[in-house]
Amino acid sequence: MPWKLELSYFESCSCDVICPCTASLALGATHDRCRVTLVFTVNNGEVDGVDVSGLSVAAVADTPKVMSDGNWRLGLFIDATASAEQAEKLGAVFSGALGGPMAALAPLVGENLGVERAPIEVRADGLKHSVRIGDAVDLEIEDVVPFGSESGAPVKLTGVFHPAGPDLTVAHATRSKVDAFGITYDGNAAFSRSEFSWAA
Repeated sequence: MPWKLELSYFESCSCDVICPCTASLALGATHDRCRVTLVFTVNNGEVDGVDVSGLSVAAVADTPKVMSDGNWRLGLFIDATASAEQAEKLGAVFSGALGGPMAALAPLVGENLGVERAPIEVRADGLKHSVRIGDAVDLEIEDVVPFGSESGAPVKLTGVFHPAGPDLTVAHATRSKVDAFGITYDGNAAFSRSEFSWAA
């Protein structure tokens, strides 16, 4: 069945700014492993005729230093406000079962750490983006505006292979606490993207 989502996104990982993994999954992370939280908000969309607008999903991953080696450990949070049907549809999209960008990453996952329903509070305020997921995740990032910039526009990384698309805004974590699915880390590097679409 066809589906389409209009999304906004941000992430924060344990690498130093700028994360080598985002430039290419074949480049090694800053540290021995890469730990990352990917936060997606569905601004508008439906899956198999089910409206999922306004809901959020977050993936927490622990990967080897070189992400393209596979054997990722991955857990998924789905918005507690989603109905059982909405949660099922979102789980299918974000697992890659219904195709789309997450299907390209699915072969890299070696261990599925499960799916949890949790309250996900996402906020966006200018250059700042934040999320709270129960007691497990408390992240805030800020898009990086280069020193001396007259436009005030943040730095972009373009031409990357990433589920949020080839153009990402460079950011850094200003607040970070992640302890979920047995994965614990402090975020440093970060990226965001305000608007993009998935469909299959």
